[in-house]
Amino acid sequence: MPSSICPECHEEVYVDAESEQGTEVRCDECGAKLVVVGLDPIELDLSDESDEVASGDDFDDYEYDDSRY
Repeated sequence: MPSSICPECHEEVYVDAESEQGTEVRCDECGAKLVVVGLDPIELDLSDESDEVASGDDFDDYEYDDSRY
């Protein structure tokens, strides 16, 4: 079974031999959501749809109901 290194925790991640570019996998060690970006050799990158906490920029769109603001 082919493998690559998790870009998040640097542990080995095994990928199905029939995987294609765009296939999503999870790192068993850290749980990062990864996507196959290269096939020969297998290369993994963090998925755009990660489970990370939203960045501070996302909170700028919130409308405050408090009249002090």
